[in-house]
Amino acid sequence: MKFEYAPGATPIDPDEAAGLIPAHLTLQRELNEYEEANILEATEWLFTRRRGDPLDERFIHTVHRRMFDQTWNWAGQARRSDKNIGVTWSDIPVQLRQMLGDVRAQIEHRAYRPSEIAARYHHRLVSIHVFPNGNGRHARVMADLLLADLADQRFEWGRGSLQATSDLRTSYITALQAADNGDVRPLLVSWKLSERASYKAPIPLSADSMTSAFFFSAAAPCSAIASACANSG
Repeated sequence: MKFEYAPGATPIDPDEAAGLIPAHLTLQRELNEYEEANILEATEWLFTRRRGDPLDERFIHTVHRRMFDQTWNWAGQARRSDKNIGVTWSDIPVQLRQMLGDVRAQIEHRAYRPSEIAARYHHRLVSIHVFPNGNGRHARVMADLLLADLADQRFEWGRGSLQATSDLRTSYITALQAADNGDVRPLLVSWKLSERASYKAPIPLSADSMTSAFFFSAAAPCSAIASACANSG
């Protein structure tokens, strides 16, 4: 399997690459499609009913595992190497717990409206970069789960693919750069709220839906932290 990394994707190391489960895949396009199917199954499971607490550390790992368990044997496991983005791998547990505590405090004190809390949660989670790969897609799902808990809503992530340069991708990068500096307003402008209740009436996800295009894109950039936005994923 020869891996191709579009701008915005985090390269995986040889040990991580060896964890690919479907041995028959030879093209990046095939891997992308396989991951899409895996994520679709996971999101349908997650949004059928409440499955766990988005602010529970174990559930964060569970969601990643469900999203990639048919694709990678390390799905749900924290990375054990440093990347071009994210905290030092050994600091992940401490940073993750601190972030979760901060979000709980924001909720308790109603520091921000629910959509902004979810956007800040997304940004913090993706900046920690818990897993070897799939952090952006995972963080978008987690933000939706948190917003569903707080306000019975989900984000409309936008229409179009992030596999290539696009206005959607450019605006997302710009929004994340602003979030790096504490301003999440551009993220909220980009992420319109769905009017449909989450668990009561799940938004259908498919490979060509406006939600899945953003969830599934392996090239979706994670953050601009440490000036690594163009090479993260």
